[in-house]
Amino acid sequence: MLFILLLAFWTKPFWEDPVREFIPEAVGDTLYSAQDFTTQMIDDFDFDQAREQVTSLYSSIIDSVQEPEQEQVERPELTAPDEQSFSIGNIELGDTRDEVEEMYGEPARKSENEYGVDWSTYHENYQNFMMVAYDEQDVVRGLFTNQDLLSSQFDIGLGDTKAVVNETLGEPEEMIRNDWFNYQVDSEGEYDVYQIDGNYVTIFYDIHEGDELTAIQLIDEDLEAAKDTLYTPGSEALKEGFEYQLFDLTNATRVKHALPVLEWDEDVRETARKHSTDMAENQFFGHTNLQGESPFDRMEEDEIAFTSAGENLAYGQFSSVFAHQGLMNSLGHRENIVHNGFTSIGIGVDFNDNNQPFFTEKFFSDQWLS
Repeated sequence: MLFILLLAFWTKPFWEDPVREFIPEAVGDTLYSAQDFTTQMIDDFDFDQAREQVTSLYSSIIDSVQEPEQEQVERPELTAPDEQSFSIGNIELGDTRDEVEEMYGEPARKSENEYGVDWSTYHENYQNFMMVAYDEQDVVRGLFTNQDLLSSQFDIGLGDTKAVVNETLGEPEEMIRNDWFNYQVDSEGEYDVYQIDGNYVTIFYDIHEGDELTAIQLIDEDLEAAKDTLYTPGSEALKEGFEYQLFDLTNATRVKHALPVLEWDEDVRETARKHSTDMAENQFFGHTNLQGESPFDRMEEDEIAFTSAGENLAYGQFSSVFAHQGLMNSLGHRENIVHNGFTSIGIGVDFNDNNQPFFTEKFFSDQWLS
């Protein structure tokens, strides 16, 4: 029975159109909706399990290609920060680029962020992942990590709970004040912002893991104050920066969950960008566009071959960091990010007239055996 189901799915292109001609419209809609669910790997039929069973059954005919285990990279030995309350990978705000690169070498990527400077990413195949922002004098003004690289004079680390953080650091800020604007911190418990040592410390929590500290961002107060608008004006460089930052954050999270990294797909990026642009220009937010096309319709229209796919959307966050952490706290989006069946991703960003970013992540696989 299992083989018959899979054979029917694999040969869909040969029988789909002829059969549709003989199915009443109402019944056809129901049947093709079911086919879409199968294609999307939603709930009812577990193709991962089916794939494993078929691979086992026909192992004498088809060799299963196993994903090689990622070689584990040793974490650097962490020491307490010397001058600041927090350090990441033994790097503190105020250190120099030379000091960072003496320890970690050249960055894996540089991409523009919302502060008008670059995030430089350092990692070893997304292990020991951190992002560093330098000013024009090559001084560290921003740091981020979502892996176990945090050291603190407060004895706070990844895995500590929100309750421990609040008990240790006190009440977080309710308002961020800037010479140009003020804004209310309305995180719904997903993150806290503190002003410590003349810096903004944003601590992110994983609400699906007992409100554990899951990531931290440190931004120099002067760098934050240099922003003269709530949302940074959109540009091609910022659009691309947000896309690659979200890609890196996604893979750093997957490695943290012992999953293989996703490959970047340029064709799917274009499909994702078009949807973000469509939402931004036509003032809607949703997986189905105004023409009634689903994410999977749009992939097929762009001739993207896939056996499974998923889409995440985010809107209005200040940066890819906030967008990613928000997606991880939304269960359905989180499942796409940590789905073991996906192998590739394309990410597209665009901005509306108010410079609010729209993020589209498209996950997919075009393989049956992995």
